[in-house]
Amino acid sequence: MTATQQPLTYDAFVEIASADPAVVGLVLKGSRAHEGMTTDHSDHDLYVVLADGATTPLTRFTGHRTPELDLVVLSLDEFRAAGMPGFERYALARARVVLDRLDGGIARMLAAKARLDADEASRDSGEWLDAYANSLYRSVKNDRDGHALAARLDAADSVRFLLELLFALDRRPRPYNKYLAWELARFPLPGWDTGPLLDAVDGISATGDVSAQRRLFTRVEAVARAAGHGAVLDAWGEDLDMMRVTPRRAGTAAACPARSRGGDPGSG
Repeated sequence: MTATQQPLTYDAFVEIASADPAVVGLVLKGSRAHEGMTTDHSDHDLYVVLADGATTPLTRFTGHRTPELDLVVLSLDEFRAAGMPGFERYALARARVVLDRLDGGIARMLAAKARLDADEASRDSGEWLDAYANSLYRSVKNDRDGHALAARLDAADSVRFLLELLFALDRRPRPYNKYLAWELARFPLPGWDTGPLLDAVDGISATGDVSAQRRLFTRVEAVARAAGHGAVLDAWGEDLDMMRVTPRRAGTAAACPARSRGGDPGSG
């Protein structure tokens, strides 16, 4: 770029792309797609969706990135698969359609990314529930044994897994941390009061308070069992009592041996 050239702006690129018949969709994600979240530092993150097999000079913009404009240029098939699964799923779930030459086809693809299918949601919920219980259990044990830093770190980990769980139970991808409050203010989780939930995860992440963790687990246990995930919890056997506010009386808990924890981030 010479001294006299100006960086490519979002508006200028949209005009160029909209005039190219190879472009079947333009999709804006990130802060610019979340009302009220833009700042002076917000750029424009734009997907440029090309018809499969199309040839266009716009491919020269692949990987284009400036403080004003980030471009992802991809085929329709690649766009359909983006975030399914993957980190981009939430960004696309809340993305905004700028151009749709497929009679609503681009919008339908975004809607599909915003909704987990029933099998996916059930599988993911069970896995996140187990990971949440594991980190909670570790936090409580470390607090008991005087390992304050470890207890707080495990508590923070448990919040991550809890949020994944709660959104999976509602068949939604979990929002990025930046958009958590934004998402819950506009699309609350059924059965949860947004303010108290955010206060709980904030306090637990910051302090690792065991009493707060146990109170929250009491609610989560009831929700998880109602959703059909009782077996995941019962596999923890008597170790569940360390997570509860009030341990169950002998004979009321499932007769399962305590699990041996070790291995991946969802175990230990």
